[in-house]
Amino acid sequence: MGPAMSIPSVSVDRNRLASSTSPYLLQHATNPVAWQPWDEQSLGAARRENRPILLSIGYSACHWCHVMAHESFEDAGVAAVMNRLFINIKVDREERPDLDQIYQTAHQMLTGRPGGWPLTLFLTPDGVPFYGGTYFPKTSRHGLPAFTDLCERVAAVFATRRAEIASQNSEFCRALAATVATPAVSPAPAFPAGFSATPLRRAGDAMAQNFDPEYGGFGGAPKFPHAPDLLFLLRESEPRLKHMALTTLTRMAEGGLYDQIGGGFCRYSVDQRWEIPHFEKMLYDNGLLLGLYAEAWRQTQDPLYARVADATAAWVMREMQAPGGGYYSSLDADSEGEEGKYYVWPRAEIQSLLTAEQWQVAAPHWGLDRAPNFEGHWHLKVARPLAESDRPLLETVRQTLYAAREKRVRPGCDDKILSSWNALMIEGMARAARLFGRPDWLASARAALDFLRRTHWREGRLFATSRGDVVQHPAYLDDHAFLLAALLEVMQAKFQPEDLAFAIELADTLLTRFEDAEGGFFFTAHDHETLILRPKTGHDNATPAGNGIAAFALQRLGHLLGELRYMAAAERTLRLFWPQISHSTAGFSSLLLALDEALTPPDIVILRGPTDQVREWQEQLGTSANLRQMILALPNGTVGLPAILNKPESDHVNAWVCRGVNCLPPIEQLDEARQMLNAQNEVL
Repeated sequence: MGPAMSIPSVSVDRNRLASSTSPYLLQHATNPVAWQPWDEQSLGAARRENRPILLSIGYSACHWCHVMAHESFEDAGVAAVMNRLFINIKVDREERPDLDQIYQTAHQMLTGRPGGWPLTLFLTPDGVPFYGGTYFPKTSRHGLPAFTDLCERVAAVFATRRAEIASQNSEFCRALAATVATPAVSPAPAFPAGFSATPLRRAGDAMAQNFDPEYGGFGGAPKFPHAPDLLFLLRESEPRLKHMALTTLTRMAEGGLYDQIGGGFCRYSVDQRWEIPHFEKMLYDNGLLLGLYAEAWRQTQDPLYARVADATAAWVMREMQAPGGGYYSSLDADSEGEEGKYYVWPRAEIQSLLTAEQWQVAAPHWGLDRAPNFEGHWHLKVARPLAESDRPLLETVRQTLYAAREKRVRPGCDDKILSSWNALMIEGMARAARLFGRPDWLASARAALDFLRRTHWREGRLFATSRGDVVQHPAYLDDHAFLLAALLEVMQAKFQPEDLAFAIELADTLLTRFEDAEGGFFFTAHDHETLILRPKTGHDNATPAGNGIAAFALQRLGHLLGELRYMAAAERTLRLFWPQISHSTAGFSSLLLALDEALTPPDIVILRGPTDQVREWQEQLGTSANLRQMILALPNGTVGLPAILNKPESDHVNAWVCRGVNCLPPIEQLDEARQMLNAQNEVL
C-alpha cells in the first residue's frame, strides 16, 4: 500500500451539494440545511467531532421527499436545529443503491416496518443507525412527532446514553450481518438432479392464493406491478398461471396506472383497482413492462397489448431518451408543486376540446360521466369497453388531449443516466422490437447500449451513472447483471460480434469482481468502499434481484458458448439460495427463473446461411420464439465468432438447434424449423 491520502478538511456548516450531478441533491443545494454528500470528508468530520449523522435518502421524483423538503428542509428554523445537532448527509438512492439497500434493511430491523422514501435515519459517527423512520412532519400529526422535537430527543439520547447505544449497535450489526446469505450447514444435494421443480410449483400456488381475480395483481392497496412475478407466470405453461399474468396486465392497462393519453406506466397504484397512481414514472418499471406486454401480445395477439407496447415505446423514445442515446431515469410525480397536476383533468376542459360525437365516445369510455376520482378532477381510466369501430375516433381524441396537455407545465425529469435502469429498458425495447418487427425500437435500444459502452465502460470497468460529462460511481452487481441480460436480448434481435465480446467481458467481471467464493454475488465489487454491510441478496424488489439475473444470464451465456465457468457460477448461486427458495418462494421470482432453466435448459437456435435468407428465417421464427428459446442469426461472413457458434457456411440456411448438450441434426427447411419450435412451445 502507498502512503495514506490526506483528506482535506472542509466545513460541514455549509451546504456542499451545489457541485453534485444528482438532480435530487441539486434540489437541496439551496436549502438552509448544511447538507453534505456521502464522502470521506463528511464522514470524517462526524468521527472527528463525535457528532451523530442525520442521513436522508430519497430521489428526485419522490412526492413525499418533496413534502418533507418544503415543510422542513427549506425552513430556516428547522435547519438551524439540524445544523446544531448533526452532520446532515443527503443521498440519492438511485446513485447509491448500495447505501439505500443497506439502510432500508436497517430501518426495517430497527422499526419492524418496511421502509420507503424519504428515508430518515440517525447514525452514530461510524455509520451505524440507532433510530429512524421515513417521512416526519414539521408539526406533530398522524401519530408522528414534530421533526424538530424528534431531532432534539435523538440528540439528547446520543449525548446521554452512549453505552446503551453502543450495546444496541453491537447486537444490531450482528443481526444485520446475518441477513447476508451463507451456505447451508448441511451440503446441498448434487446439481442439477438434487434440485427439483418443487419451488416452481409452490411459487405458482402462493401467487394464486394472493391473486386478486377481479382487478389482477396480488394483495390489496397499494399495488405494484411486480414485474418479475408476472414474467415467471408468463413463462409457465399452466393456464391458471398465465391467466393471472394476463389478467393483471389487462387491468393495469385499463387503469390509471397506465397513462391513457401519453403512454407509459406510473410506479404504483394507491388503490386496489389500479385507478389512481403515485404519478411518478420510472424508467425501470417501463423497461420491464414493455417486454412483458410484448410477450403477452406474442402469446395472445390481443391488440390491447400491442397498443400499450406501442404507446410505451413511443413515450420512452419521445420523452426519456437523451440526444446521446442513453435513457433518463424518471419523471416527477409533481408539477407546479401539486401531485398529478400534469395528468388529471377538469371535465369541462375535456368537453371544450371535443366535438359532441367525440364526447359521446370518450366520456363513457374514460369515466368522465362519473364522479371525479382525484381531488375533484378526473384521472382517465377505461371505465367501459370501446367498440372497435370507435377506436379511430378515440385515437383522434387522444391526440387532441395530448396536444392540450403538452401546453401545461411538465413534471421535472431526472436526466441522469443509470447503467442498470438503462439495461432494463434496452432489454425490454429490444424484445419488443424483435416481436413486433420494429427496427426503430431496436435502433433506440442500440443507441442506449452504444452510449453505455462508449461512456460508462472505461478501461474494463463499468460505471453506474452519468449526467452531462460526468461519469461516476463504480457499477454494482445489478448494472453488470442487467446489462449482460440486455446484451443477450439485443443479440437475438440483431447479432453483432462486438455485443458478444462485451457480454463475455461483463460475465468475466461478475466472476472476478463480485462473486463470493461461497456462492452468489455481492452487490458491491471486492474493491468497493467499506460500509457497515456488504449486501448479497436474492430477493426481488422494484427491480429484479441481481443474483437472480446474474444466474439466469450466466447460464444462458454458458449454454450459448459451452462455457462451464459461467454455468458453475450460476449453480453456486442457486445452491446458496436454495434453502431460502425452498422455504418460501415469495419475492424470489428471478432466482426461480434461473432454477427453471437450470432444470430445463433453453433451446438455442443458430441460423447460418446467406444474409437475406437468414434474416427471413429470423423474422419467421423470432416473432414466435418463446421466453425459453434463443435464436441467433449469424449470416455467412460473420467474423469474430467463437468456435462453438462458427457453424459451417452454405448457400442455404441451416438451423442448428440445441438444448443443453443435446443437439439435433441441422434443419434445412423453414417449415420444419417452425414446426419443431412450435412443438417445443407446446411441450413447455
